[in-house]
Order: sequence, then structure tokens, then C-alpha cells
Amino acid sequence: MANNFEKNQLLQARVEDLTHEGLGVAKIEGFPFFIEGALPQEDIEFKVIKIGKKYGFGKLEKVVNKSPDRVAITDDIGRQTGTMTLQHLSYEAQLAFKEKVVRDAFERIGHFKELTIQPTMGMDDPWGYRNKAQIPVRMVKSKLETGFFRKNSHDLIPVEDYHIQDPAIDQAILMVRDLLRKYHIPAYDEQAHKGCMRHLIVRKGHYSGQLMVILVSKAKKIPQLEELIQEMIKKIPQLVSIIQNINPAKTNVIMGKETYCLWGKEYFEDQMLEMTFRISPQSFYQINTPQAERLYQLAIAAAELDGSETVLDAYCGIGTLSLALAKHAQAVYAMEVVVEAVEMAEKNAEINQIDNVHFEAGLAEDWLARWNQEAIRFDVVTVDPPRKGLDPQFIESLVEQDPAKIVYVSCNPATQARDCQLLAQAGYQVKSIQPVDLFPFTNHVETVALLTKLNK
Repeated sequence: MANNFEKNQLLQARVEDLTHEGLGVAKIEGFPFFIEGALPQEDIEFKVIKIGKKYGFGKLEKVVNKSPDRVAITDDIGRQTGTMTLQHLSYEAQLAFKEKVVRDAFERIGHFKELTIQPTMGMDDPWGYRNKAQIPVRMVKSKLETGFFRKNSHDLIPVEDYHIQDPAIDQAILMVRDLLRKYHIPAYDEQAHKGCMRHLIVRKGHYSGQLMVILVSKAKKIPQLEELIQEMIKKIPQLVSIIQNINPAKTNVIMGKETYCLWGKEYFEDQMLEMTFRISPQSFYQINTPQAERLYQLAIAAAELDGSETVLDAYCGIGTLSLALAKHAQAVYAMEVVVEAVEMAEKNAEINQIDNVHFEAGLAEDWLARWNQEAIRFDVVTVDPPRKGLDPQFIESLVEQDPAKIVYVSCNPATQARDCQLLAQAGYQVKSIQPVDLFPFTNHVETVALLTKLNK
């Protein structure tokens, strides 16, 4: 499509839609521009900042006519860093947007035409929900700061109130920041690959209140470490664990391979679905505990277990869903690729006195193929894969397994829709799709889909 637009050109347009990332879509002579901060049905002025062959990007300069869904933003830093990209959209409209994102994915990618997508299940209070923070530590104007990188850069913007994190986590970050300053512990310098402290990670049990602080350093030696530890113990309420993780590599990956417990326990505990879970430094644990409980309750309800079933739970992590399913099933088989997570899952089963779950470490596709060969039959299969979705080999083995029901929990509607189409071609029908908002003020959404075998 030919276009005559130029960079820095000022244009006027009406916004027609939002992309799945939450960018406003405006077309001029059929040529689409994506504009951050613009909302559908708004007349806007924007500056062209990038032009491609098929689309361009613009910077919002002025809203001439506002959408009724527009609200005043709470925190401009959250806009600059990309941690709160939808805060200009009312919460009710955010939930509707996420429902539409799921519907569009299933129609466009999955080629499903007549599916009913339920309204997104939101929160009564969508603030302060995150139970985990991963915060870079850098020097800004010759002073050690904690904060977030500006979008599309590694320029750190100092932040003290993140708004969507548990306030106790924000306070712990500031406590550690001030102690790093006090003891002159140098921040990491990416360009020179020098310095000491790369990231602070703080994890908190939503119900237990327990805090774990992880110091991610470039090398093992941290100056005045013992003094730092003793002051952290004194100043951070409900601290149960101080961990050091060493990451010597030139990389954007936050954590390295070496982890040591400096003080307290090697884990913290929290409750979910009336069970207690131990959570290690690198364990996956949903960042919004109350909404995760609702998500898993929906998955359990969709499975409709009567106590006689053998259930497979793939990508099980530390066993949160597996153990909840075990209370309603005869037996649960579960697998997870991270060995440490499987060890923690087995410990969590022991803590909660649940003995009808069989955990294995390894790739989901390998274990399912093996269990197929051993003629272990599953009545219901639950899956909660990473963003890339299900491995093709796993889908092949799942179709061979031929369970009556598949409950698919997903953090990415695009790959979920793709996988559901492959399962539909194998004789499964998508019966229901329920979006759940675990990430208010962002474009991310979780979903629970129920698929049933047509001939069963």
C-alpha cells in the first residue's frame, strides 16, 4: 500500500479500534496508524513517529473528542515504563477490551465463528495486586536507584510507588535501596559490565504476609553483606528469607543459575484454595493470588469431577492446581519441566497430606507419550502451558489419549485459540471460554476453556 506520510507529520483522525496490545487504531485513506493512549471513537491529533510499508506509529498529541471510557491516569511513570498501559481506560472498559481480545483471537487465529465468550471476571479492587516484583538497580545521576526501565530502553526511571504491587513489597524495595546506599554497595553498570547489584526481587505471600527478598548480584562477593543482612532483618517486617542469586552473564535474563540462602528459609509460604504452599526463589506462582484462586476454581468446576476420575495436570509448577484437583479425583498425574518445582510440588503434597498425586520432572510431551505407552488412561486433562502454548507432540499424544474433557488454562489467547483449533480438528468441541483478569491495567488476560470430545 503506497503512502505519502512523513515522520513528524501532524495528522488528525478518528480512532476505530484497539489492538490486542491496547494501542489505538486510526486509518487515514485506508492506511492504519497505531497510537498509544488513544481510545476508540475519539477524534485525535497525532504526530507520525514511524512509517512502515503497511502501517505506521503515531504519538498522541491531543484528544479533540474524548471517549466516555477515558479516565484520568493515576501514574504517568506507569505509562512511561509500560507497567500500566491501560490506566487511561476505565476498569469496566478494560474488562470488555479483554473479552474482545479473546473473541478476536478465537475468530481470527482459531477460525471459530460462533463461540460465546463470557464477560471477563474482574476484581473489586484492581490495585496493589502483584505479589512479586523484579526491580532493576542502577545508578541515576550518580545515585543508586530502584525503578523500572523506560519502554524500549534500558534507561532506569526511579519509582517509589508502583501502584499495582502489594504496598509491603514497595516498602521492602525502598528499605533495601536505602541500605544499599548506606553501605555503598555499587549498582550494576550494563555497558561496562561492572558493579554489584543487578536486581532486587521481592515476593510476598498474599495470605501469609511472608516476605522473601532476592539479591541478584553480578558476582558472589557483596561488600558489607553481613551488615546488610542484619539491617534487613531488623527493618523489613515479616521477612522470612534472604536469598542471593548470582548472574555473571551479559544478558537481559534477570536470574542466573547459582542461588544461595543467606538467611532464614529457602522458601516462603502462602495459602491458596485452603492449602499451604512452599514457594522457592524461582518457582512459578501466579502473581495475583485471589484471582488465581478464582481461575483454578473455574478450572475445577469445568472438569466436573465426581471422585472416580484419573486426571492429568500438565505444566503443573509447584502443584497449585494439581493438589486442588486431587481433592476431587481418584488420582492425579502431573508433570513439570523444572526439577526444583517438582520437588516443591512433592513437598506441598506432603504438607497438605494429599497422597493421590504422582509428580514427574520432564517435558510434558515426553511424559504423556510415555504414559500412553504404559496404557495409563486419563478421564480429564488440564493444561496450563507457558505463553508459547502446547507443544505439537503433546497435542498429538493428547489426541491419542482421547480424554472426555480437556480444561485449557492459558495466559495467551492467541496460542490457546491455535491449539483449540487443532483439538477441534481431532473431534473436540469448545464448550465454554471464561476470561479472568489477573493483570489489571495491562493488556494481559488469562482464560479457562473447556473442550469435550464429541463422541463421548
